[in-house]
Amino acid sequence: MNAFKLRRLVSDARGSTLIEFAFVAPALLVLLLGSFDLAYRAYVESVLQNTVQKAGRDSALEGGGTGAATAAIDAVVRNTMLPVVQNGTFTFTRKNYSSFTRAGQAEEFTDLNGNGLCDNAEPYSDDNNNSTRDTSGNGAGGQGGARDITVYTAQVSYPRIVPMYGMLGWSPTVTESATTVLRNQPFGTQAVRTTRNCA
Repeated sequence: MNAFKLRRLVSDARGSTLIEFAFVAPALLVLLLGSFDLAYRAYVESVLQNTVQKAGRDSALEGGGTGAATAAIDAVVRNTMLPVVQNGTFTFTRKNYSSFTRAGQAEEFTDLNGNGLCDNAEPYSDDNNNSTRDTSGNGAGGQGGARDITVYTAQVSYPRIVPMYGMLGWSPTVTESATTVLRNQPFGTQAVRTTRNCA
């Protein structure tokens, strides 16, 4: 090969764009697919939240707390979400409380001896009727009755739509949940919570 051909080969820039693209393409592809995955997750979260808000309002109506009604409302949430997350696994929970201030709080007790502990047969409100004073705010299960506060939560787990989750350090499944807190309609007198005594 003579010097002229060698100089011409070294100065030839044809194909350099292809080589540069080969270096940039993997990072660009991961960024693009990661953005698609995050956008899809935001969409699922938005649809789930709106669906749970509507389901919560339906549950708060008179008759919405019966077993058949809550199952039907959960089915509406599931059926609304299935076109969005076709392989989703759904979980629904309902807890009820006597008031908004009681939601998520420890069960109230009367501190007769002033030591800050529920002991010596001091009375407490057993909100979930499990014969134990709960300090973690466990409400009674289910929709509750008239005027009760219900915390309704729907959770869906689904496989990621982008197969490159491993390269990004993500798990193969996504779990989204939505919660709404509503007061049941005043269709009757609110039930009195059970009072028990501490040990």
